[in-house]
Amino acid sequence: MDRRRFIAAGFALTPLAAALSACGPSGAWPEGMAEIKWDRDTCARCSMVISDRRFAAQMRGGEKSAVFKFDDIGCAVFWMRDKQQDYPWLTDSATRFWVADVTSAGDKWLEARKAQYAGGKTSPMAYNYGAIAYAQAGAFDFEEMRQHVLAKGK
Repeated sequence: MDRRRFIAAGFALTPLAAALSACGPSGAWPEGMAEIKWDRDTCARCSMVISDRRFAAQMRGGEKSAVFKFDDIGCAVFWMRDKQQDYPWLTDSATRFWVADVTSAGDKWLEARKAQYAGGKTSPMAYNYGAIAYAQAGAFDFEEMRQHVLAKGK
């Protein structure tokens, strides 16, 4: 193949390659997690657009595998408290609950109930907790973080 045909073939295939690359979900999503469409999906509690990839959370469960997305772990905590009667599956062990690792750019996800939470972060809704994978000085487990968030009363 001469140079002109090689270049022409490359230009001809570029739109096809671009179209195919947009077909699949972007990012690394854990098994069972629905893709979060950054800057388009909104928080189930506050309706704010989910933009900051370091603080996003998602819950999935129930008979129909309902998906709820959150912009801040604090919103998820209050939503769980407020929706317990509407969604009794929230406390079911089969319910999946993920939170973004605050040290990543939305490409590392943790099991929210097993994660540790570091305070002093600036989160979208000012609950100011970020999930981390391992315990460190001053970090809380899920239940401790939950109690602190609920005590704020927002």
